[in-house]
Amino acid sequence: MNTTLTIVAAVAAAGLGIIIGYVLRRITAEAKIRSAEEEARRIVNQARQEGEAAKREALVEAREEVHRLRNDLERETRERRHELQQMERRLVQKEEALDRRAAQMERKEQELKEQERRIARLEQEAARIKAECAAELERIAGLTHAEARDILFRQVEEETKAELGQRIREWEAEAKAEADRRAREIIALAVQRCAADYVAETTVSVVELPSDDMKGRIIGREGRNIRTFESVTGVDLIIDDTPEAVVISCFDPIRREKARVALEKLVADGRIHPARIEEMYEKASREVEQRIREAGEQAVYDVGIHGLHPELVKLLGRLAFRTSYGQNVLKHSIEVAHLAGLMAGELGADVKVAKRAGLLHDIGKAVDHEHEGTHLSIGMELLARYGESEAVIHAMACHHGDFEPQTLEAVLVTAADALSAARPGARRETLESYIKRLRQLEEIADSFDGVEKSYAIHAGREVRIIVKPDRVGDDEAYTLARNIARRIQDEVQYPGQIKVVVIRETRAVDYAR
Repeated sequence: MNTTLTIVAAVAAAGLGIIIGYVLRRITAEAKIRSAEEEARRIVNQARQEGEAAKREALVEAREEVHRLRNDLERETRERRHELQQMERRLVQKEEALDRRAAQMERKEQELKEQERRIARLEQEAARIKAECAAELERIAGLTHAEARDILFRQVEEETKAELGQRIREWEAEAKAEADRRAREIIALAVQRCAADYVAETTVSVVELPSDDMKGRIIGREGRNIRTFESVTGVDLIIDDTPEAVVISCFDPIRREKARVALEKLVADGRIHPARIEEMYEKASREVEQRIREAGEQAVYDVGIHGLHPELVKLLGRLAFRTSYGQNVLKHSIEVAHLAGLMAGELGADVKVAKRAGLLHDIGKAVDHEHEGTHLSIGMELLARYGESEAVIHAMACHHGDFEPQTLEAVLVTAADALSAARPGARRETLESYIKRLRQLEEIADSFDGVEKSYAIHAGREVRIIVKPDRVGDDEAYTLARNIARRIQDEVQYPGQIKVVVIRETRAVDYAR
C-alpha cells in the first residue's frame, strides 16, 4: 500500500516537474524572442539611418560628377568649334586657289586653240605652196612626181647593188670565220681535256701455255677435248706452230672472252677432259657476266650520270667486249660522252643530256646480232623501253646523220662521235688503203664534166667538189651531187657514209678608181 502511494507520488512529482520545466522554458524562449526582435528593430533603424546618409553622400558625388562632365563637354565643344573654324578657313583658301588655277587653265586652253588654228592655216598655206612648187617642177622637168621617184629609186638601186652584195659577202665571210674559229677552239679544248688510253683491238685472243706439251692435252685423245671445247664455247681454237700459245678466234667478243677465261682456268688446273671443260666454261661465263656488270657500272660512274636503268647498265658492260674497226665500243662511248659534255659546257647546252646521249649512242651494238635492224633503230627502241627522255633519244638517233638534229646536244653528240672515231690510232686501218680510198674519191669526182677541183676531207667522210659556174647551173649542181654519190656507193668500199658537197661559186668583181 505504502509502496503504491510512493510510486504515485513519484509519478505525480515527475509530471509536475515536467510541466514546471516546460513553463520555465517557454518563458525563457519568449524573453529571447522579444530581445531578438528589439535587436532586429534596432539594426534596421541603424541601417536605415546609414542608408540615408550614404544616399545623401552619393547624391552629392553624382552632382559633382555631372558638373565636372558638363565643364569638360563645354571645353571640348569650344575646342572642336575652333578646329572647325580653322578647317573652314583652309577650305575657303583652297577653293580660292582652285578658282584661280581653273581660270589660268581656261586662258591657256584658249591660247592653245588659237595656236592650233594658226598652225592649221600655216599647214594649209605650206601644202598649197608645196603643190605649186611640185607642179612647177613637173612642168620644168617634164616628169610627174611618180616618174621622178621611180627614176631616183632605180638610180640608187643600181649604184648600191654591187656595194650591198660585196658587204653581204664580207659579213658572211666574217661570220663563217668567227664560227669556224670558235668551233675549232671548243673542239681543241674538249679534245685536250679528254685523254683516251686505248688502242685498236682485234678479233682474236691468245692464251699463253706453260709448255708446248699442253697443246696435246688440249687436243685430247683423238681430238675429243678440242671438239668439246669448240662445241661448248662456240669459238675456233687454233693450235699451230706458235710456241707456247694457242689462238681463240671468234667474231662474238663475249663468247671469245668466255672461252679465253675457261681455257686459262683449264690450263691452270691441268685437268682437261669434256666434263671439266663444261664445268670451267660455266664458271667462266659467270665470271664474264660479273665483269660485264662491273664494266657498265664503272662506265656510268666515270661519266658521272645517274638514274640509268639496270638493263642499260648491263648492255653498256657488253660494249666492253665489242669493237668497231678495232676500236673498243665502250671506251669509245665513254670518250664520246666526255667530249660531248665538255663541248656542251663551253656552249651553255645541257651537259647531262649530252653526256647521257654520248654514252648511250652505240647501245644498239650490244644486241644488234640478236635483233633485226640497225644498231641505231635498236638503240632507239631500247632507250624508249627503259624510260630515257626524248631529248636523249633524239640526240642519240642523230649521231649518224639519219635524222636532222633539232637540238644543240644532238649536234654535239654527232661531233663527239666523229672526233672519237677519226682520232689517229683509234681505229685500225692501214695508211695505204686510206690514201688509196681518198685518191679514188677525188678521181671519181674529177671524172664528171664541169668539175674544176675536188677534195676528199674529214678522213674521207666528205668530198667537196668545186664546179665551173659557166658549165654547171644551180639545178644541175644537185643532179651532179646525186650522180657522184651514187657512183661512189657503187665503186668504193668504205665504212659509214660519205657526204658529197657540190659548190658553185659566182663572183662579181668591181674596182674603186
